[in-house]
Amino acid sequence: MATKDEILEALADYQVQCNGNARLRRMQRDWSRLIHFFAEDTGDHFTMDVVKGEITGFEAGARSVPDIIVTTVSENLCDMFWGDLNPSRKYLDGEIRVKASQEDVVRLDAITMIIWPDV
Repeated sequence: MATKDEILEALADYQVQCNGNARLRRMQRDWSRLIHFFAEDTGDHFTMDVVKGEITGFEAGARSVPDIIVTTVSENLCDMFWGDLNPSRKYLDGEIRVKASQEDVVRLDAITMIIWPDV
């Protein structure tokens, strides 16, 4: 089980990795979303702001009405943000659940292929 602080640390690393990826930023330049992540084993919520393909911030807690909700256990969140697991596989296995429009699910899958091509 991962702690809230570990997940926040993983989110910080993920923000740097995503924002530093020029290909990803170009591909997502027209995509702005408010994303909630829910760690169902700890009950922790996290909010991420994506504006024109850039992660502009994240925080503990759920804020506002999200465009996307990602639910899984805390350890999967950490491993996903640190690049230690491929979220597409966990999604297909039902271990990660995503509530979003079909377009947003496809975008998340594209992000996965760019950020975690070898996982």
